Amino acid sequence: MNDKAIMIYRIDGENGVRSQNGRDAWALAELLRAGKKGCTPINNPAPRWSAYIHNLRKDGLSIETITENHGGQFQGTHARYVLHTPLEIRMSKGVNIGETA
Repeated sequence: MNDKAIMIYRIDGENGVRSQNGRDAWALAELLRAGKKGCTPINNPAPRWSAYIHNLRKDGLSIETITENHGGQFQGTHARYVLHTPLEIRMSKGVNIGETA
């Protein structure tokens, strides 16, 4: 992830643009790439997923949290985050949106 990551977008049906930068922009790009299957901190490692999601929600994005069980040596639960807000990306720098699922 690039420290100068930025994403400028418009929520479908709204006027004006919004932006995210840094790790929030990275998290938004990961959510966009994951599509309907969503993404998890297990498959998309980052130190503060819950904080990124909190910041994106404060900006008006609808992101579902699904609690899932996982096994292994450290059994427990983890979150799967799914973006439900349709967006039009205006500009993306330092993050790879790539193909969306």
